[in-house]
Amino acid sequence: MIQWQSIDTVFLDMDGTLLDLNFDNHFWLDFVPKRYALAHKLTIEDAKNKLFPKFKALEGKLEWYCLDYWTQELKLDLAEMKLEVSGLIAVLPHVTEFLEALQTTGKRIILATNAHEKSLGLKMEKTCLRPFFDRIISSHGYGHPKEDQPFWEYLQKDEPFDPKRTLLVDDSLPVLRAARDYGLSNTIAILKNDSTKAPKDGAEFPAIYDFREIMPHPTG
Repeated sequence: MIQWQSIDTVFLDMDGTLLDLNFDNHFWLDFVPKRYALAHKLTIEDAKNKLFPKFKALEGKLEWYCLDYWTQELKLDLAEMKLEVSGLIAVLPHVTEFLEALQTTGKRIILATNAHEKSLGLKMEKTCLRPFFDRIISSHGYGHPKEDQPFWEYLQKDEPFDPKRTLLVDDSLPVLRAARDYGLSNTIAILKNDSTKAPKDGAEFPAIYDFREIMPHPTG
């Protein structure tokens, strides 16, 4: 699927690509509504009915990924709450094996994520993946999420890359579409981004269930 000799730079998403999305799904769909219901004396169902439209309205926008925004909006200490359930943070199968193999090829390895810096720091601490990356980039530093073309324009200036010789692996179809529109020739979707749910439909892009399917070799 990947001609590794034609790749110089690898951009990897974090949540749902390297890390099990079960943590984030549980946090936003279960834990936050329960705490919001408790704080506002609501039933959990009423809390979800109030919160989920707010979440939906900001999907794909930088605010959706911003812990500071939601902390202010919901009047909950979300960073502290994430710490409470951080035991659910987990690396997806064969990710570490893939990163170890990728390091031997000499490719430039960049973690490119929409995660807010506070969440990013917690997850790097819990997973110990930081040493695998030549650089870690959060879209919050650019003021645009990966779904928007300006993200890729800022990324190109900040971390120059040849779109024809760059690979992006991500579980988000809107992000993959944005990268494709920017000119990235090599884009791969992750189908099994949440260990507790059925695989996604990735027919629009070349897709894998786990990283064994594109494991590089030391010769590149």
